[in-house]
Amino acid sequence: MHGRLLKADGLLLLTALIWGAAFVAQRMGMDHVGPFTFNGVRFLLGALALQPLIWRMQQTREREAAGTGVAPGISTSRLIRCGLLAGTALFAGAALQQVGMVYTTAGKAGFITGLYVVMVPLFGLALGHRAGLGTWTGVLAAAVGLYLLSVNEDFTIAFGDVLELIGAVFWAGHVLLIGRLSPGMDAVDAVKLAAAQFTMCALLSLGVAVATETVTLAGLSGAAIPILYGGLMSVGVAYTLQVVAQRAADPAHAAIILSLEAVFAAVAGYFVLGEVLALRALIGCGLMLAGMLISQLRP
Repeated sequence: MHGRLLKADGLLLLTALIWGAAFVAQRMGMDHVGPFTFNGVRFLLGALALQPLIWRMQQTREREAAGTGVAPGISTSRLIRCGLLAGTALFAGAALQQVGMVYTTAGKAGFITGLYVVMVPLFGLALGHRAGLGTWTGVLAAAVGLYLLSVNEDFTIAFGDVLELIGAVFWAGHVLLIGRLSPGMDAVDAVKLAAAQFTMCALLSLGVAVATETVTLAGLSGAAIPILYGGLMSVGVAYTLQVVAQRAADPAHAAIILSLEAVFAAVAGYFVLGEVLALRALIGCGLMLAGMLISQLRP
């Protein structure tokens, strides 16, 4: 059992690392293509990358259900409806995040996006959920941290940080929506839903890209490596690792490790892009990370 937990924690750490570094890839990709083009192609690649996993899991489920006479899994119509809803919410969060990164750093984007972890239990109050001392302590710590990270001495906040903050609201809404849509789904249906929402997000992103951006083969070629990383690694590989790891991981361990995504984003931004955060911003990042962890570990 100890070995299984250790392996699961290692996979989750790798997942957080891949997701954190993806913020750097997202910034680098926009040197060549627009934000909606980048999102459209990467989420389409992510949906395609999940197909081998879906096929393998589906084959296993069908073998296990053979002879029962009962068709396993949810209906196709429900899967499509859930994919449309979740994909639209995902599109809103991803679009705001990607456009926001035109005006802010990868490190700041990582930490501000991570605030959705704190927002989820807070927004859950509207659905009748209860919030304990840990939730409110986490919210307070994250709010102070956000102030130190993003609000300047003249009490102004960068446009990109505002977009990232609004995006975090949609990421939190997306988590709550998935929580409403996914009851009754097994692991196979969950991955199918992921692929469906990625496809919907890709179609919406590409639609906006065609209408508002100049999409060229040269631009796509120049952004090929960041797009491949964002689509295959961040969406396809990391999501698969998360699904596999969280089936054996301790929930508290998972909360802590996945919250490190923001830290990895800041570290990757420093080493790859040369982004440097002032002491005030670093203190803010520390408070935000503390708020994320407290809200998860002491809900």
